[in-house]
Amino acid sequence: MIRTLLIASLVLAFGASNLSAQSAPAPAVRGALPVEGRLPSLDGATAWIGSAALTPASLRGKVVLVDFWTYSCINSLRQVPFLRAWAKHYGEHGLVVLGVHSPEFAFERNIDNVRQAVRDIAPGYPVAVDSDHRVWSAFDNEYWPALYVVDAEGRIRHHVFGEGEYAQTEAIIRQLLTEAGQTGLPPPLTSVPTAGVEVQADWQDLRTPETYVGYARAERFESTEDVARDRRRAYAAPGKLDDDHWAFAGDWTVGKESARAEAASSRIVFAFHARDVHLVMGPSTPGTPVRFRVLIDGKPPGANHGVDVDAEGRGTVTTPRMYQLVRQQGEIGDRTVEIVFDGLGVQAYAFTFG
Repeated sequence: MIRTLLIASLVLAFGASNLSAQSAPAPAVRGALPVEGRLPSLDGATAWIGSAALTPASLRGKVVLVDFWTYSCINSLRQVPFLRAWAKHYGEHGLVVLGVHSPEFAFERNIDNVRQAVRDIAPGYPVAVDSDHRVWSAFDNEYWPALYVVDAEGRIRHHVFGEGEYAQTEAIIRQLLTEAGQTGLPPPLTSVPTAGVEVQADWQDLRTPETYVGYARAERFESTEDVARDRRRAYAAPGKLDDDHWAFAGDWTVGKESARAEAASSRIVFAFHARDVHLVMGPSTPGTPVRFRVLIDGKPPGANHGVDVDAEGRGTVTTPRMYQLVRQQGEIGDRTVEIVFDGLGVQAYAFTFG
């Protein structure tokens, strides 16, 4: 999710192509693709999921789509269905999709958490676990998500930073497979099914940017008290929040990366404009669930609840990951979401929207 404000602004400015809405075949690639470098070593991976360790030599002769992602990032999760579909559609025709899981938060360095996330997401392609960011550095990468398309000779021929450009990316995959001698390719995909958190963002109504909770990158914080770094403090929320601003209420300890609720009924309040609201969070003590309730404009969400809460807004934090709290079904307007935690011990990391 690093620099996702830039990513979101690029997508908002130029639009996100969506194969789900595409009624025509993938467009032809115009002009020769440049050579942007060579596929670097993958030796920095600390583990592999779904495959033995892969190398540039073992991938020679294949078209390779390298995806840098992290499992709590909504931008990454919304891209997965397209990668999954391409891996299945072109896997027997010389395409290898390779996920490189490079963590943002500390909990994403835990191999057990990563393995569980891969099981839940079921991407259908191998994942290199890049917990030390060595593969990330070898690519000189800076973004989640980031795609690099590598030809059969091991040359990087195209990249995409952020979401979108799916039709163009598929067209490039097809061109490189043809250049590699593949014949009888299946027709281009015209639809990719999505559900839950993988549904593409409502870019037209997405106005609220990603927002971090830890003090290292927090913005637009509006509690009546200043943040006490690494110390417990009682906070109060103002009667009305400015657009895209948020506040704590109750007792919290705000750390560099996250904030921990220190008392029952501690709350976070956020004034937002978007269809979806997500919050990355986890229990402070592994294996100790924390229940919470979501309110929209002071009321239970009803049909506007996210996949991780019910119509009454009730949900439970069980593992560190991204939780979808709100998915609005009707007209999108300025709303206030409130998350009330029944018990102490939750860690909140970042809000994202869709």
